[in-house]
Amino acid sequence: MAPIIETKGLTHVYGEGTPFRSVALDEVNFSAERGEFIGIIGHTGSGKSTLIQHLNGLLRPTSGQVLFDGEDVWKDKAFTRQLRFKVGLVFQYPEYQLFEETVYKDMAFGPQNMGLDEAEVRRRVLRAAGFVGLDESTLEKSPFDLSGGQKRRAAIAGVIAMEPDVLILDEPTAGLDPRGRESILGNIRDYQKAQNATILMVSHSMEEVAANADRLLVMNNGRAAMTGTPREIFAHANELTRMGLDVPGVTAILTRLRELGLNVDATAFETGEAVKALMALRKGGTSC
Repeated sequence: MAPIIETKGLTHVYGEGTPFRSVALDEVNFSAERGEFIGIIGHTGSGKSTLIQHLNGLLRPTSGQVLFDGEDVWKDKAFTRQLRFKVGLVFQYPEYQLFEETVYKDMAFGPQNMGLDEAEVRRRVLRAAGFVGLDESTLEKSPFDLSGGQKRRAAIAGVIAMEPDVLILDEPTAGLDPRGRESILGNIRDYQKAQNATILMVSHSMEEVAANADRLLVMNNGRAAMTGTPREIFAHANELTRMGLDVPGVTAILTRLRELGLNVDATAFETGEAVKALMALRKGGTSC
């Protein structure tokens, strides 16, 4: 079975033929399976945002391909249009894109453009509101009367209401407090499980991707530098640091302890794992 999303030699050049020519993506090969949760990390300018805009046809490759279920997303206009309902993209600070008179109308905009009847539109809106924790009474309010966190939920729900097979989110927790961040991430995981959806999440928070992603894609200078489980990726803490990336705080501490000569597992990235690693160190000795 083909991956649900795949790139083959994906290259994107901005300003081709001008003095401002810039290679944003350089021969990127990457795939995602149905139901995976993939975190996309990389320093500013590494190509993350350009990459995700190719995955639902917002940008056209300079060369290479993007495939959805094995089909080139640019094979014809009808396929490209349908792709945008199947691959939902939530931009950073999506609440700035709210525009309708009521939350309900805003969330219904996507499903209505899919040509669904009103009964199906309403079912999807109510289901999406449930996923993001918005009470039904909120749906008749103006989106501009909502709190910041509620606006973020409403904007994400507007994409979820299309019931995409792939949900792509660019920094979905940016600007939220810790409680709001965990709540939004829980909403995303709920949608993933209920729909067996593929989630691609761009994030600068190593703790977030470590705790939520099955696999990570590391972008560096327009290339796919690494891919693997969080444990596999964060085992390369020094290499990530050279790329301008952080690692989870727990991993950084354990890596430093190992550099100091302590025989500790530096691949842990969760607090509970770190405690176990330090307890094992206490019982088993201190030298590498």
